[in-house]
Amino acid sequence: MEPDLPPRPPVWADRLLSLVCAPHLRESVLGDLHEEFRYQVRKAGLRKAQLRYWIEALGFLQWRYIKRTKSDYPPTYLLSRDMIRNYFTIALRTLVHNKAYSFINVAGLSIGLAAAMLILLYTKDEVSFDQFHANNPDIYRITNKYISPEGKQVGSMGNTGYVAGPAFAAGVPEIKAFVRFHGHRNDIKRGNEIKSEDIFRADSSFFSIFSFPLLSGDPNTALKEPRSVVLSEAMAEKQFGSKNVLGRTVLMKDSFEKDARFEPYTVTGVAKKCPQNSSIKFDMVIPMVIGPGEAHRATNWFNTFMNTFVLLAPGTNIAQVERKMNLVYNAEAKEAIKEVALKYGMKDKKVYNLQPFPDMHLSEELPSDGGLVGHSNPLWSYILTGIALFILAIACINFVNLTVARSLKRAKEIGVRKVVGSGRMQLVMQFLGESFLLCIIAFVLALVLVQLILPIFNDLANKSLSLSYLFDTGLVLGYLALLLTTGLLAGFYPAVVLSGYSPVRTLYQRLQLSGKGYLQTTLVVLQFTIASFLIIGTLTINSQFNFLINKDLGYNDEHLISVDKPNLTREQAHLLRLELQKDPNIIAVAPKNGGRWNTAAKVNQGTEIPFIYETVDHEYLPAIQVPVVKGRNFSPAFPGDSTRSVLVNEAFVRQAGWKEPIGQIVDFTYENFKCTVVGVVKDYHYTDLNEEIGPQLFTMRPANPYGRFFVKIKPASETSSLRHIAETYARLFPLNPYTYRFLDDENLKRYESEARWRQIMLFGTTLTIFISCIGLFGLATLSAERRSKEVGIRKVMGASVASITRLLTSDFLKLVSLSFIFAFPLAYYAIDKWLQNYPYRIGIDAFIFLEAALLAVLVAFLTICFQSIRTALANPVKSLRSE
Repeated sequence: MEPDLPPRPPVWADRLLSLVCAPHLRESVLGDLHEEFRYQVRKAGLRKAQLRYWIEALGFLQWRYIKRTKSDYPPTYLLSRDMIRNYFTIALRTLVHNKAYSFINVAGLSIGLAAAMLILLYTKDEVSFDQFHANNPDIYRITNKYISPEGKQVGSMGNTGYVAGPAFAAGVPEIKAFVRFHGHRNDIKRGNEIKSEDIFRADSSFFSIFSFPLLSGDPNTALKEPRSVVLSEAMAEKQFGSKNVLGRTVLMKDSFEKDARFEPYTVTGVAKKCPQNSSIKFDMVIPMVIGPGEAHRATNWFNTFMNTFVLLAPGTNIAQVERKMNLVYNAEAKEAIKEVALKYGMKDKKVYNLQPFPDMHLSEELPSDGGLVGHSNPLWSYILTGIALFILAIACINFVNLTVARSLKRAKEIGVRKVVGSGRMQLVMQFLGESFLLCIIAFVLALVLVQLILPIFNDLANKSLSLSYLFDTGLVLGYLALLLTTGLLAGFYPAVVLSGYSPVRTLYQRLQLSGKGYLQTTLVVLQFTIASFLIIGTLTINSQFNFLINKDLGYNDEHLISVDKPNLTREQAHLLRLELQKDPNIIAVAPKNGGRWNTAAKVNQGTEIPFIYETVDHEYLPAIQVPVVKGRNFSPAFPGDSTRSVLVNEAFVRQAGWKEPIGQIVDFTYENFKCTVVGVVKDYHYTDLNEEIGPQLFTMRPANPYGRFFVKIKPASETSSLRHIAETYARLFPLNPYTYRFLDDENLKRYESEARWRQIMLFGTTLTIFISCIGLFGLATLSAERRSKEVGIRKVMGASVASITRLLTSDFLKLVSLSFIFAFPLAYYAIDKWLQNYPYRIGIDAFIFLEAALLAVLVAFLTICFQSIRTALANPVKSLRSE
């Protein structure tokens, strides 16, 4: 029994048919479509017949769009399965019969697509940071900035002290909850082994505000008790060899307490591993325990060492909350503001703001710090995206160039197809089909490449990406969009050009490419413009990196070992020096404060100078070989040095404006302490070269504890010296973990980011050059084939192999040379902007541009030369007798 058919087509089909044919034809067309539908029901079944019905309807619309005639009925199978199968068969046969052409295009497109996929993974990870929390977008970080009396912003930071969170939560109704979070290191004891581990302190609301699921334990009460601890599953395995550890104890010594002992902390929860795209990553979290005096001290409004987050009510007006926060601050800190202004001369106004939690990761002004991890510079995302687009664009350019260049070889095929009745749209579909088939093959290979390259890429980008981790709906749609876009970009222009050839001219071999090859010329120039741009960028980054790691730091970091020892007293430092120097391989031992201290003091009876505050002894500067250029060093011969004398560096002298620094007074107003400058230290790079040398002050004050010590050893004595240092440390400080590092290695690690991006740029540039060269090789091959008769005639007339090679290569080398006109200005502008990020940098050297040009020309010449010489050496008889 035949199914009931609708008396009229759907509304959309009816409207479309009305646009392309007259009403009397419309009914005839529908009648034919219905008749075909009934036939297909009997032949293939209802479901297949319905699919075929819509294919036929779309085929008619396509035919009327082409407007072959205004009265004929459309061909029945214009978009039928047979025609689609035919397109596929022809496309596959064409690709198989032209292996070199297919390999070049598939290789180029697969590499380009793989690069684009990797950048999609990277970008997806970057923009998804901290988005997994259920309370987003209502989580904000409390930040603050300083406004000068003139109304200019003079500073900003993302950290707060103890007071801000509780005060704002109590005074602003829109704030539902708050949590404070900061990291430090505590000593952990397991058996007789003591190790220093990263510990995080947080309020009890931590697991209710943030979405860090617990494998065991109650998130609402896990951090209620003062001596409780929540472990990550990895830390639970490490400490106890199991994840079922609720109720067990961890022996921990609080580094915030001077005379702390190991205390038992009860495990109240085990958390799942923190996601890769999280700014908060922890292995151990303990409660934030604050004494009442510390919690309510008004001057804590001006401490900045922890992150404070607030959870707002949904739909809250952020500007209104910020206004209320500042009203609370100005009311509760009124007396403290006056005290600080009077004591330290602070005139800038402090203003509190809110930063959306997910914005921290890519923020340049307020990055994630203070225990938060993974901060990234958005500039690198732009650079990576640019490289991926460059590589993909060059692959598409190769496709277009090679397809258009090959078109003359397919001219007869196109002419024959047109003579036997193929319409232009059918030819367009055929060539687009070839393009998409090639893109699909390249896409599959790209997925394989991504899986193979991903571990290397993770090392370069300092990520832990995986296809399974980020294979969500959005990414799949992104891949499909990438595939479709690439197929259209690579195949549309060649399809339009090839389908427009005149059958008469093609069959009589009178066809020449129009426009004198302007498109091909432009694309080759564009291709090598991009390649040259990346070569210059890579050479510049490499030169800047070499400059950073080889620049004289102003002190000698070779054979200098740094050992951590928190709260090292003067007596302990003296005993440690005596014990270590019993080994003849130990040249010097010099204690120093731990971490980096920043403070400020007044000079010239009122001018305040911020500086780096170093606590050392008299052996520190000789140990690192930094000279005193004026005055003298600290000395045991002057007992008052520890309480009344300081050293300053040259940058301090310049900022203070002193012509004669010796004898100048530095007034530590906030400590009611004055001291006299007895020496000026030569400027040296106490931090990495990404930061300019600033004012630095050295003191021996007994009130300031040491935090580590440097040990200078003789060359080639590392093994014995390290053993002696470890044994001495274990004997003198048995309850402290022993950690050491060589200072030169530590300095190199400061430039790990530059090293990684140098490798990424080199990798991207290599891929770009490779794809450009295989495209150029393909063009040279096709050019040589087209000019084979010319070459044969020239050889018969006596032309040498060298002259023919020069003839075949000169046109391409001219295009490569032309690309420098565009690449050089763009590269100069880009690297000038990039180098401005470094206070100590290389100059823009013309040699880099010359080196890039020579490299591009050499690579292009070697690529073309192989095929050119092969053509020049070929037997001219074969080319002259072939039709």
